[in-house]
Amino acid sequence: MPEWIAPQAAALTGAARAGRLPHALLVHEAPGAGGDWLAHYAARLALCQHPAEAPCGSCTGCRRALAWQHPDLARVAPLEDSRQIRIEQLRELSAELALTSHAGGYKVGIVTPADAMNRFAANALLKTLEEPPARTLLVLVATQPSRLPPTVLSRCQRLTVRAPTRAQAVAWLTEVRGAGEWEAALAVIGEAPMLLFEADPKPIAQAGAESRETLAAIAAGRADPVAAAERWARNEPALRLRCFENWLTERIRRSPGTGNLMPEVGAGPYLPGPGAFLNIRELFGLLDEVRELRTALDVPLNRALALEALLRRLAPRGAGVAA
Repeated sequence: MPEWIAPQAAALTGAARAGRLPHALLVHEAPGAGGDWLAHYAARLALCQHPAEAPCGSCTGCRRALAWQHPDLARVAPLEDSRQIRIEQLRELSAELALTSHAGGYKVGIVTPADAMNRFAANALLKTLEEPPARTLLVLVATQPSRLPPTVLSRCQRLTVRAPTRAQAVAWLTEVRGAGEWEAALAVIGEAPMLLFEADPKPIAQAGAESRETLAAIAAGRADPVAAAERWARNEPALRLRCFENWLTERIRRSPGTGNLMPEVGAGPYLPGPGAFLNIRELFGLLDEVRELRTALDVPLNRALALEALLRRLAPRGAGVAA
């Protein structure tokens, strides 16, 4: 069990063994911190055939739930090539949860990411939330619960899964996957070890190093934003944008009073420094645009042109670039 999720798992275990599982649970997770893992754990607790020992791990209910093959366990996620969970999916889930359990116990539904539901899809769950069938557990996993309607939020018990420390993430990945470039890969994607659970850390680490070098070179006026944008558009643009986001975040987090700010993020009246060309307000604006583009990569757009517009914002005004 991941160390940073153990307290939440222990709370659920105690509730299950005491027969006090909530009918609706909202898992508020930091991205990649393990919200889906905790939701699956809650399902195993509910479906275990030995409540006093749940999850025992050896009964038929535990084994089937662990393999996602339990007839009383349903998982709803965005369909392929879609960013949203559709209303039809939630209607089917509600209908399924209203049926009698195959095993005579709980029925469990997991919706992830729940913040991918639009208002109409979320409203399709309200009847289940307001009048839950007996021995039913509905688990919603979300990184942005504020996107859910208040009527949904008010009917869920909330558990928070915070991002682990870098040391915790590296230790867990090493334990479950073996030695690897986990430290460097986490530096690229942030403290989100679950995103690396099935990934090869080496190419991610390499992409991160190359991206940081490119960003630093553009900020220093030594690289061409146009060439970099065309290269990024062809090679893992989502990962490159995540690197860009982390690179900007690192600079924003630097305290104005330390005197250690890089000149390129000096901020006029905000962060004074010699040779400044990008103030803090512009830096936050650029960060928002990077995040917006990263979430819009699955819609038709000219990726190279969109990346170029962002990278040009980073380059010094009037600075030439190396050939």
